[in-house]
Amino acid sequence: MGDMMKVIFYTRNTKINGAGLVPIYMRVTANGQRFNAATGRNVKKGKWSKKGERHSGNLPEDQELNDFLATLRNKAFSIQKKLINLDRPVTIKEFEREWHGKKETPHLLLDIFEQHNSEVKQLIGAQYSWATWRRYHTSLKHTRQFLMDKYSLSDISVKQIQYKFITDYEFWLKTVHKCNHNSTIKYLTNFKKIIHICLKNAWLGRDPFVGYKMTKREVERPYLTEEELQILASKTFMIPRVGQIRDIFLFCCYTGLAYVDVQKLTHSEISTGIDGEKWIFTHRQKTETASRIPLLPPALEILDRYKDHPYCINKDRLLPVPCNQKMNAYLKEIADLCGISKKFATHTARHTFATTVTLTNGVPIETVSKMLGHKNLKTTQHYAKILDRKVSDDMKALREKFTLQHQGAESAQPKQ
Repeated sequence: MGDMMKVIFYTRNTKINGAGLVPIYMRVTANGQRFNAATGRNVKKGKWSKKGERHSGNLPEDQELNDFLATLRNKAFSIQKKLINLDRPVTIKEFEREWHGKKETPHLLLDIFEQHNSEVKQLIGAQYSWATWRRYHTSLKHTRQFLMDKYSLSDISVKQIQYKFITDYEFWLKTVHKCNHNSTIKYLTNFKKIIHICLKNAWLGRDPFVGYKMTKREVERPYLTEEELQILASKTFMIPRVGQIRDIFLFCCYTGLAYVDVQKLTHSEISTGIDGEKWIFTHRQKTETASRIPLLPPALEILDRYKDHPYCINKDRLLPVPCNQKMNAYLKEIADLCGISKKFATHTARHTFATTVTLTNGVPIETVSKMLGHKNLKTTQHYAKILDRKVSDDMKALREKFTLQHQGAESAQPKQ
């Protein structure tokens, strides 16, 4: 242990005072670096043993001084032992921090989370979208509330975050915050990014997510059938505003655009495509990915209907889209008026485009994925699974038809 760190005591004869006393200093050396500290004790210049590093006298006060220096030496080596036990490097910087009783500034979870969110906000438009920032902002809010509810803490050192913290957080999100399974996983995924920042900076020794399964469950994505689409399109509404909402919804059914993307759609985003027909060239706000969508006749017809609408002219918008809350409230009313029992909202239109309008009509999944602006095919495959159920239902009807035919053929045969 002494080989790693060396402790010596010495006097500074140049600092002799009027009484002929010189100050005693301690020097700690580790890896070629030095730490010097005044002991606060003095000795008569001629009474200091340089070789023994002690007072050469035998008086009780001389012995007391030597015992004091031995205590300082023991303290220095106990610091070295502590650093080794804590797996910290035995350096002068680490030694000095312990000698002066300075505590290492802990890295606090919410501080790091806030810093991350601040950086995301500054990069909106360049690397992130507003939706991404809002997602992290909400995740931070939930984490802060969890810390207060569960531990009565306003923040926590990242070193204290272990596997149990993750499982407790999951339980809190599902019970106290009433989040469904997939929403819980979404918030934990955002939280995991902050943990990875801590791991990369070596502020955290072990990943608390090791062994924790982050799998989302398959969810039913409601969509309108061909029959329901026809009912919706042919219905006449007495109130123009209701008809307007129906038209916007239908436009999304024939383009696959999400509410936020149809709301911001401008004239400059309609151009002539490779086939000489009108296309939408836009970017999804959610993922910042490009969407190129050829306009089908029903979608073109709706655009034509609103080309002279005052809102569209004044705001340079293709359609007079109200707020999402209003849209969804009107859609509930529209469903009742059309006799459609299933609940549907603005996002149902996107699912309808993926299933009823495109995949059911034989459009390849890769093409649908491109039009939807999905980053990978896996996201689009959810819709294909829905179609597997449709295939199953259709084949069930066909199977029943063949069964009836088979039974009819058997009954028609003459009995032996």
